[in-house]
Amino acid sequence: MSLPPSAEAAAHATAAVLSAAQRRGWHIATAESLTGGLLCAELTRIPGSSAVVSAGVVVYTEQTKSALLGIDAGALAHHGVYSEWTARAMAEAVRRVTGAQIGVATTGVAGPGADLGVAPGTVHIAVASPDGCVAAAEEFQGTREQVRHKAVHRALDLLLTALAD
Repeated sequence: MSLPPSAEAAAHATAAVLSAAQRRGWHIATAESLTGGLLCAELTRIPGSSAVVSAGVVVYTEQTKSALLGIDAGALAHHGVYSEWTARAMAEAVRRVTGAQIGVATTGVAGPGADLGVAPGTVHIAVASPDGCVAAAEEFQGTREQVRHKAVHRALDLLLTALAD
C-alpha cells in the first residue's frame, strides 16, 4: 500500500530532516500550539528518530506558554499568542528549556472560525538554532486538519533549511 502524495512528501521531508540533524549532531525539540503535537508525532514516527528528537511540548494556552516555556506573560499578551514574535519566543524557549540545538514552534488559528480576531488559516512557524532564528507567516486555506497538516509540512521545510550544511 503506497502513501497518498501529501503523506509521501511529508515522509520524505521528515527523513531528510532527521538525517540532516544526525549529520550535524543536533537534537530537535518542538513547541506546538496550532499543531497540537502533530509535528513531533511526524518526526517520531520514523524508527531511530530518538537519536535526534529530544522533546516535544504542546503549549496550547497563553498560560502554558508562559508556565512551561518561561515566556514573559506581559510580552506574550502585548504581542498576542498568534504572532511571529510568539513563534520565535516559543522556538527559542524550547531550545533553552530542553538543551536541544534546534527548536521549532507553531502557533496560529486552524479554524474553523476566527479567534481573537485572527482569521482561520493564519499560521506562524519559527525555527531557532545556534545560527539564529527564522520565521514564516502563512495564510493556509482548507479545513482545520488541512491547515494543521500544511503547517507541519512548512515547519519541516524550515527545519530542513536551518539544518542545511
